[in-house]
Amino acid sequence: MKILANDGISQKGKELLEKSGFEVITDKVSQEGLAEEINNQGIEMVLVRSATTVRQEVIDACPGIKLIGRGGVGMDNIDVAYARSKGIHVINTPASSSQSVAELVMGHLFAISRFLNDSYKNLEKGDFSILKKNYGKGVELRGKTLGIIGFGRIGQSLASYAIGCGMNVVAVSKEETPCEIEIPLGNLGSTKVTIHPTTNLNDALSKMDYISIHVPKQDDGSAVLGSHELTLMKKGVRIVNAARGGVIDEIALLEALNNGTVAAAGLDVFENEPNPRKELLAHPLIACTPHIGAATLEAQDRIGEELAETIIGLFS
Repeated sequence: MKILANDGISQKGKELLEKSGFEVITDKVSQEGLAEEINNQGIEMVLVRSATTVRQEVIDACPGIKLIGRGGVGMDNIDVAYARSKGIHVINTPASSSQSVAELVMGHLFAISRFLNDSYKNLEKGDFSILKKNYGKGVELRGKTLGIIGFGRIGQSLASYAIGCGMNVVAVSKEETPCEIEIPLGNLGSTKVTIHPTTNLNDALSKMDYISIHVPKQDDGSAVLGSHELTLMKKGVRIVNAARGGVIDEIALLEALNNGTVAAAGLDVFENEPNPRKELLAHPLIACTPHIGAATLEAQDRIGEELAETIIGLFS
């Protein structure tokens, strides 16, 4: 069976599939030519990350597809329900990238607390003494409250890092089921704490010094954090979005940054990828990264292996 890994796959994942008799094609195909290439090559499985979309029109045009795989967690670039209604397997890798995304969020939390993003941009050409004064009002993470909106694998992994840094954690989830969080302590072993999520986002927002969001957009496509939610937050809150573009209303966020409601923001995802709003990229209070939450060598190895093992289990 032929597999098109259109956005790439780790060498470990490729080797596992090939050892099981699958042919893995990693030549990049344009979105416009995707359906034609699938049919011409007799491809039966398509693996994507975030760059390639597999919508209804591709599914309808390619009756030979048996599986669509997403290397990552979110599957909003795939028409999942429609594909499954056609008898196509749709898989993802929810366990593989949690730690990498959580670590990137921690990086953003540190960056927006100490003006790292803006100082990196300006130190080479700026006046050292003036910049030292401008960036001399940072804040510490320890003792602050981090609100984690969405408490799945990534949210729970983030909680373990944040608690390890001495932060308090408020979790917001669809369910109030208690979660036991394991906190690694290096060569000292580990410890465990129990977090009790709340389902009431509006009430929780006023308690948060920092916010990290890990949910998709609402069912109607609107933002989870819009202008109304921003008015409920503490003045000076700091926000990170490493989930999906549009989960935070970008216009409302810019307004909140400019009027001081939000002190700083870290964004790894944007509404108009790969062409984000220039106002976001240029804003001195926003730390930006180009959707690299899962882009570590370790995570990509785990993603490739998880995809391969699932496919082998289904078709071997």
